[in-house]
Parts: sequence; structure tokens; C-alpha cells
Amino acid sequence: MVKTLFHQTLADNANLKTDPQAHTSPPPSINGLADDGVNIGYEALDCHLNHPIQDKLALRWISKNDQITDFSYRELSQQTSRFADLLSRLGLSRGSRVFSLSGRRPELYIAAIGTLKAGCVFTPLFSAFGPDPIRSRMEIGSANLIITTRSLYRKKLKNWWRELPHLKAVLLIDGNPDDEPGCYDYTTLMANSAPERTCELTQAEDMALLHFTSGTTGKPKGVIHVHEAVKHHIRSAYYALDLKPDDIYWCTADPGWVTGTTYGIIAPLCLGVTMIVDEAEFDAERWYQILQDQMVTVWYTAPTAIRMLMKNGDILPKQFDLSHLRFMASVGEPLNPEAVEWSERVLGMPFHDNWWQTETGGILIANVPSLPIKPGSMGKPLPGIVAGIVNPDSNGVPQIETQPMTVGELAIQPGWPSMFRGYLNKPEKYQSCFTEEWYLSGDLAMKDEDGYFWFVGRKDDLIKSSGHLIGPFEVESVLMEHPAVSEAGVIGVPDPVAGQIVKAFVALKPDFFADEELQQALLGLTRKRLGAAVAPKEIVFRQNLPKTRSGKIMRRLLKARELGLPEGDISTLESDEK
Repeated sequence: MVKTLFHQTLADNANLKTDPQAHTSPPPSINGLADDGVNIGYEALDCHLNHPIQDKLALRWISKNDQITDFSYRELSQQTSRFADLLSRLGLSRGSRVFSLSGRRPELYIAAIGTLKAGCVFTPLFSAFGPDPIRSRMEIGSANLIITTRSLYRKKLKNWWRELPHLKAVLLIDGNPDDEPGCYDYTTLMANSAPERTCELTQAEDMALLHFTSGTTGKPKGVIHVHEAVKHHIRSAYYALDLKPDDIYWCTADPGWVTGTTYGIIAPLCLGVTMIVDEAEFDAERWYQILQDQMVTVWYTAPTAIRMLMKNGDILPKQFDLSHLRFMASVGEPLNPEAVEWSERVLGMPFHDNWWQTETGGILIANVPSLPIKPGSMGKPLPGIVAGIVNPDSNGVPQIETQPMTVGELAIQPGWPSMFRGYLNKPEKYQSCFTEEWYLSGDLAMKDEDGYFWFVGRKDDLIKSSGHLIGPFEVESVLMEHPAVSEAGVIGVPDPVAGQIVKAFVALKPDFFADEELQQALLGLTRKRLGAAVAPKEIVFRQNLPKTRSGKIMRRLLKARELGLPEGDISTLESDEK
């Protein structure tokens, strides 16, 4: 049902008119391959060959110590072709799963596009993950190869990677001095690979990207995207980010997340812009320096980073020439109105918020440059996107809300090209996201009388911290491994910088005592296993945790009590100590 509906709505969407205020011409279309083939890697690089753009700067990489490495479109095409050939030499064939675990290094960007050109599936992992999240995702995704650095390999992979049945090789960006079997030196293999390898003839519905998103229970879910998604990558970047070929563009998102892949690699290359990539972590002065020195025109960042810039004050940015900037956008979590007003006052223009999910594969709702911003709003649906607020009727069937500013679930009519095609090995879960007319996002929102959408919150318990989605179950599972812990419940609590931080409530087994030493041991365990980005920032000991009669810990109740909210229906509550 969903597949049929997808293709029907896609045909309908193709006939929708675009907003005449946004652009004077329609967005660029894909070039395509023979026999109706579509390949994201081809659209990003190879289609630019034998055109003047081939000698244009495609990627400028700034290292932590400020060394600059430049790649033209032609050079990047050759390097990604070498990587595609390298995969073949290692025995990987079309459809093989290639995982990356690295910070912002050129090799990662080359691997991403090279994997797609080879007809393989690319899966990025966040380099701050601990061994457990990395392993679970590689197991679920049946990883065939992972590209990483020596340091990350030794810390997070070395002791267990050979236990994965599908993993054929580990590719080390900075060499294999220990001569470990199954580990290969990236530089050596690249030097011996062909720079002119022909892009694989993939089809529109062939799997291209596998992104992982956490759930409130169970293991992470693998979100499937296909090569046809590139159509929406291009279209959404054109409308929501206003990207044009002469732009110098900086997306600060880590490539380990979907934003860093879709809008930090694929879309800008498809549109022929120059990308800036900074290896270093956030530093306010460094960021302003890059905006100035690299003459950035379009900047895409996250609310957490914006709040950190605000925290550094209004004086610092005035020391830099930011006059080249013409458009700024934000994504990852709702952007508070104060941030929009601050940026307009201090930086001379507002940040434009937008909305999308791992499942949508691209921006669907945005504050586009042609329309007035309503600070705090997600904006309006992009051309070709039909969105609405729905609530169940008496029979549980979602019905569209017609009354402005009524809270309900944000729903999208299926059919946009980057709509996910499934959760890996979870067809029932995938089908549960759809009705006959709608994709149900799981986000609560409102729509005002002018057609702007306003984010309210998640229907489930996911925690969004610094733009990262964190599943409570993953954190609780690690806490439960400690011999002192009998129960654990994890929630997100508001934080002025990160949006939310992870807070854990722990009940101990008999004969164990709650003290600072145990608290530090639990914090250390979670940081080691999960990484600092996922581990709780605070642990509180409780004698008991609120549970249903079936034994399920009520995170909703934990959060309500923590934030002083109404407790709601507690008829299923077993017993607990507040």
C-alpha cells in the first residue's frame, strides 16, 4: 500500500507549482544515467566533468592546526573513483555496506561519495560514540567494511570487530603500523586504485544510505534511503538553503549524522558550490574567523552552536568582517525566538529554522528566504510538500485539524523522493508510520492561520541533546550492567545550551549504598561505553522507580515529577517512592 501511494503522490507532487517569490527559475534537475539509472555519487561529482565547473574549488578542508587542503571537482571525482575501485579490490560488490567512523577529515568525504559511486551503501557513525553503540549499529546493518582512524580503531573497535560475521575489512585512514590482519592502509590502497572508474549504474530505488536513529525501547533502527533521494536533496537545498553555484557554503554538522551527510556532503556538491569543512571542534572565535577568512555566504548550523555563540557575547562577532554572509539557517532542534532575534541584532540577519527528520531524508518545512520569519516557527512546507496537523477521531483514524494553533501530530503526504523506504528488517514498524494518506512524524506541532508550523514536542521519550537523538533504553541498558544497579530510568531535562541533557535515575540492589564514589563509577561506565555525547550528565539515586504493573518504568512520570508537570493518568502505576 505504501509503495503504491508513494509513487502516485510523487507523480502528483511533480505537477505542483513552486513559490514564485522564492526563485525565478525551477530547481536544477538531476542528470541521470543510461537506462533510467540514478546514482547520488554521479550527481554530486561525475556529472560536473567536462564542464567549466570541473576545475572549480569543491571542498576546502581546514585542519585543526589551520593547514588548508583544497580539492577541485575533478580532483574529488578522481579520488572518489579511486575509493570505489578500492572497495572492489577488497572484495566488496554492489549493495555492500560501508560504515565510516571518523571526524571531519577529507578521507571521510571521499569515502562517502566513493561508496555511492561503487553502488554500495554508505552508513556514517558519530565518532564520539562508545564501543557499544558502534557495535550494535554495525551488527544491525551487517557492516562489510569500516573506514576509521588508528586512534578510534584502538579505542573502540580493536577488541571485538572480528566477531562480526559480515565485516571483511577495516580501512585505516592513517595507516596500519601494527600490521594487523584484516586492517588496511587507506593511502597505499588508494595509490594503487584507478582514478577513472566508471560510476555504477544504480537504479532509483536501490539502497544508497543507511542512517541509524534511536528508539525509546529496543535497539537503534536502520533508516533506508535510496538513490532517488538525491532529487529532494537538490530541491530542498535550493529552496530552504538558497544555495547557488557561486556560494561558499559551510555546514557545521558532523558527517556522522544525517544532516552532515545530506547537507554537508551531497546537496552542496550536486549544486556545484564550494564547501568549507573545519576539522576542529566548536570555538566561537575560530568560527567567526572562518566565516570572515573564507568569505562564507551561506551558513548552516545548529541551535546548540548558536546558543554557545550567544553565550560568548555580542562584542566578539563585531571584531570580524561578516559582510559576505547572505543567508543563515539552523536545524537539529527547535530554534528559540531569542536566537533569531539575537542573530538579526548582532550578526545583521536572522537564522532561518527548518524541520525534517532522519526518516524524511531532507528538509520538508522551512523558513525560506523569500518569506517573513516568525521567530520560533519551523516555517512553511517546501514546494511539492503537503503537510498537516492530524488528531485521531473516535475510531482512532487521523483527521486533519482545521482550527489554527491546535496541537496534533505533524503529518506529511507521502511521495517526496527522499522519503525513507523502510526500517532495516522491521517492515511492521515501517508500516506503522503510515496511514492511507499520511506519514505520521511522531512530532507534535501546531499550524497557524498563515500556514506556519510550530513545534511542540515529541510523542515519545527520545532525548534531543545538542542536535543528537538519544534513546533512553540504550543508556539504561549500560547502567543496568553495573552490579550495583537494579533499575534505571533515563529522561531529558531542559538545558539552556544543549536543549536537553540526559539525566538518569537509578535504584540500587540491596547491600549497595548510594554515595559519590558509586555515582562517579556509573558516570565513568556510561562515558566509556556510550561516549560523552550519549552518557548522562547527572545521576540521581532513588529507592524505587515508578513502574507500571507489568514492570515497565514510567519515564513520563519521572519527567513530570522532575519538571513539576501534571502527572496525568497513573492508574497503571504499581508503586514507587517519589
